[in-house]
Amino acid sequence: MKPEIHQWKSPSLGKKMKLSVFGTAGTPVLIFPSEEGGWNEWNEAGIMDALDEQIEEEYNQFYCINSVADESLLSGDAEPRRRIHRQMQYEQYVVDEVIPFIRDNNSNPFLIFSGAFLGAYYAILYALKYPQKVNKVIAISGTYDIKPYLDGHYDDNVYYNNPVDFLPNLNDPTILAKISEVDFRLLSYSNDPQRSGTQRMSDTLWLKNVDHNFYVWDEVISDPWKLVDSMFIEHLF
Repeated sequence: MKPEIHQWKSPSLGKKMKLSVFGTAGTPVLIFPSEEGGWNEWNEAGIMDALDEQIEEEYNQFYCINSVADESLLSGDAEPRRRIHRQMQYEQYVVDEVIPFIRDNNSNPFLIFSGAFLGAYYAILYALKYPQKVNKVIAISGTYDIKPYLDGHYDDNVYYNNPVDFLPNLNDPTILAKISEVDFRLLSYSNDPQRSGTQRMSDTLWLKNVDHNFYVWDEVISDPWKLVDSMFIEHLF
């Protein structure tokens, strides 16, 4: 499926960033890429073809953004402090540039975050930090503890970007009430290597009395991308 491509030089990141838009109207969905994916990842995986009805009938409009994971969490060259700093710049890009872009192009007030694998982490993280900006999260086979990416480095910036660390200590009733308004869907499958991490994220949400749904597909599969479309579509409605 051919998307509409947009590109601009991000003030937050200091580089050109590309995103693809599938559809012209409907509830907007912001899709975060996986570890090594980008703006066309879900299209290349065939997922956008599976969403043809949603797009053609204008039920949903999908915004697939790029990543800087190779410059942040996955960078083997940058110092850990630099990795987490770059991660925080990416957050600025999403919050200050991408979400306003979506709002300028789509008047529907309901916004969904989604992603698979590392993309699920971003969807959950930004929903917890900015619950007033999102209504629903579909997180597929995510990892929600970034400490293994940082070679033992730990500071406040890591803490506030690690959901399983900062959420248990979050006690502001106003913020927790806003988080509780978000419809969280945590998805996994039988032999998912991230299943225990998803369970931990679910337990952390329950610890703060945040109602949510945690589903484990009864499937054993070697290529998880073959499940992403069905998982996503079932929880999109």
